[in-house]
Amino acid sequence: MASSIQPRFLDFSISRQIAEAFGTPLYVYDQQTLEANAAAVLAFPHAFGLTARYAMKAAPNAAILKLFGGLGFHIDASSGHEAHRAMAAGIEAHKISLSAQELPADLGELLAAGMEMNACSLAQLERFGQLKPGGQVGIRINPGAGSGGNNRTNVGGPSSSFGIWHEWIPQIKEILERYQLTGVRIHTHIGSGSDPEVWLKVAKMNFDLVRQFPDVHTLNLGGGYKVGRMPDEKTTDLQVVGQPVKAKFEEFAAETGRKIHLEVEPGTFLVANAGALLSSVQDVVSTGSEGYDFIKLDSGMTELLRPSIYGAQHPIHLLQESAAAEERDYVVVGHCCESGDILTPAPGDPELLAPRQLPLAKIGDYCVIDGAGAYASAMTPKHYNSYPEAAEVMLQTDGTPRLIRRRQKLEDIWANEV
Repeated sequence: MASSIQPRFLDFSISRQIAEAFGTPLYVYDQQTLEANAAAVLAFPHAFGLTARYAMKAAPNAAILKLFGGLGFHIDASSGHEAHRAMAAGIEAHKISLSAQELPADLGELLAAGMEMNACSLAQLERFGQLKPGGQVGIRINPGAGSGGNNRTNVGGPSSSFGIWHEWIPQIKEILERYQLTGVRIHTHIGSGSDPEVWLKVAKMNFDLVRQFPDVHTLNLGGGYKVGRMPDEKTTDLQVVGQPVKAKFEEFAAETGRKIHLEVEPGTFLVANAGALLSSVQDVVSTGSEGYDFIKLDSGMTELLRPSIYGAQHPIHLLQESAAAEERDYVVVGHCCESGDILTPAPGDPELLAPRQLPLAKIGDYCVIDGAGAYASAMTPKHYNSYPEAAEVMLQTDGTPRLIRRRQKLEDIWANEV
């Protein structure tokens, strides 16, 4: 599935206008696409109510948070820092749910402000009980299965540390009783992809957990909706995967009399194909007839790390004032002094080069790396080789680019050194 930012952004004159105004490298987000994706999530099939949370770790810029907040989204925060960042963007504390590997030192203050929490370990549940005895808490459980693309993206099963292992439910109940806590939410997140059969299996698995907690009124199925960045990749149809899930909620209600509220918390689905990375070609080099031709960009793993660590695939386009008739196989690399700074690895194998056929490149061409709205600006080896953070721009519905993050000044990199 090609990114829906393409019709407006893959145009040389538009790219040149944006690049000349804000410089490169530069992240560009398309507001129309963000709003369309949000509408698809808010229409997710549900039987007894839906809360849609934006997993802000995907792209935490305040402009994006405000946009989704204004559309009715709540927020999924993965750290206390993210929770504070969301509140600084105007999101009310009671609309933020914290599911974190590390609990913040000021957790008590955040809970007092109204923030919700999913306990992701027995120790976290214990800490919640100490801070808020008699309170209501969500419980994140690792149900013993996962469906991520690899061990680095799989957030369920025995190789994942996320959530309380399903065999420790007796210990969960003991802590709840000891602190007079009410478990009101079951949360799981296994990366369920685009297969409706997998989603149905996940729903069944989760209702087996809900049965064991009579006070639970909300089931959070997490996110993990597969997004097709490349033309041969499939994007999840939320209506298709949601209908059997809705039926399972109705079946459970008919069986038990419990009408369970649904929560989902997508990140990638909302922003991945609504963003692109605009770069400039800095150099074109060759290692001879037995080697490779390389395009060197003014961006790389400092702006987009996914190819280097996952072997992730992103569409790459060269934009030229006069399109070259000849094409050539290129390995596209970044600007870091690092052999792993590769933007064209083999699928799922960051160690293997996979050249792309592109127009004959020259220094000064623009390069658009598509599908870079999620886990790009949010997830970088910040300041490697002392490159400042890139700017971010929102392409508004009328086509006007608006700066939403200034390019970092070089001296800001060492401003906090003492």
